[in-house]
Amino acid sequence: MFASEVAQDLFGTDGINGNCAAQMASEDFAFMLQERPGCYMLIGNGSRQGGCLLHSSDYDFNDAILENGAQYWVALAKAWLARSSV
Repeated sequence: MFASEVAQDLFGTDGINGNCAAQMASEDFAFMLQERPGCYMLIGNGSRQGGCLLHSSDYDFNDAILENGAQYWVALAKAWLARSSV
């Protein structure tokens, strides 16, 4: 899987979890995947006490993950462009 390989190259095998439990979220992402290839990834916001769930009134975004998230998207775009130009 392309996206997870890019993440593994960037953060190492200990830096990713490719075996997350399935989640019953109400996203419409599956409809987008019917039109274009893709994947749904979480960037490690975590589930700490105090309400880290996305739709909680106590939600507190983990600002410490911003740099890793940005690095990942840059690496993903570069890898996609390199692969597409071959």
